[in-house]
Amino acid sequence: MRYPTIKILAVLTILSFSCMGCRAGNSSSPASEPKVKTTKKAPKTTHNTAKPLTLSNSQLQVIEVRSEKMGRSISNLVVLPEQYLNDSTATFAVVYLLHGYSDNFMAWQNHVDLTKHANKRGFIIVCPDGQDSWYFDSPIDPTFQFETYVTQELRSYVESHYRTINDREHRAITGLSMGGHGALWLAWRHPDIYGMCGSMSGGVDITTIKDHYKIDKRLGKYAANEALWKSHSVMNLVPTLKNDQFIIIDDGTSDIFIKDNRALHAALQQHKIKHDYRERPGRHSWDYWTKSLENHLTAFFCHIQMVEMGDC
Repeated sequence: MRYPTIKILAVLTILSFSCMGCRAGNSSSPASEPKVKTTKKAPKTTHNTAKPLTLSNSQLQVIEVRSEKMGRSISNLVVLPEQYLNDSTATFAVVYLLHGYSDNFMAWQNHVDLTKHANKRGFIIVCPDGQDSWYFDSPIDPTFQFETYVTQELRSYVESHYRTINDREHRAITGLSMGGHGALWLAWRHPDIYGMCGSMSGGVDITTIKDHYKIDKRLGKYAANEALWKSHSVMNLVPTLKNDQFIIIDDGTSDIFIKDNRALHAALQQHKIKHDYRERPGRHSWDYWTKSLENHLTAFFCHIQMVEMGDC
């Protein structure tokens, strides 16, 4: 049995807005904000944990996955839907959910009850610890190789230890701020892996940031490495894209990155790349992102349904 499917998930949830709304161009009515969970510190894990560390809720597991390329282990949160625990034969779509700068793998769960989202749509949600990496392989620091880690090493672990549907149409990646840039970077460089991707308030053009948020620690100072910065900016990947992915991008109208996101939207339009772009009132804040997450997961759910019905 595979999740999500229309017949099974129809009894689990009524979507907050219709699939037609999922694919609307620039605006939608935001879903109600999920109940915020009390913030907790990231739990400690044992190096190279052989079995997942289960938190108080059995749907939440912390896994330590070793990166051979970096020579160290990284913590990750795996959120399982109730259906996973109740049906030992079912398989599930996976959403990789990336955190922002200065946060860690527990950031999303500390602000949003991810189990409710997992239950509602039958998704396995995986939250890697991105460690201010911007989610690319640093050409100057061998201990920060997070493109390889997320796309290869972590994905391989997840798909060999959990019952996942291992095709691109059932694999999505999205994130906020630094994680928004990271999600598009990884998806657009690896379209064979991710059929769906998104960005919430993403810092989508790192050349406009210049030597902030530790990007210079990963690429060197901008003034001396301008070409390297340009080659690692999501904005400059647009000409390489094909219309073979579902893309959703949104930002708050008062966000620090709104100009860059509007520029990205314009570039995608210029190159005739299909995408769902939205703006809503809001700033660079968790209040905005908790609502965006509802929209992104609903859009991914709708897209998977249409793929399974043969409408895409």
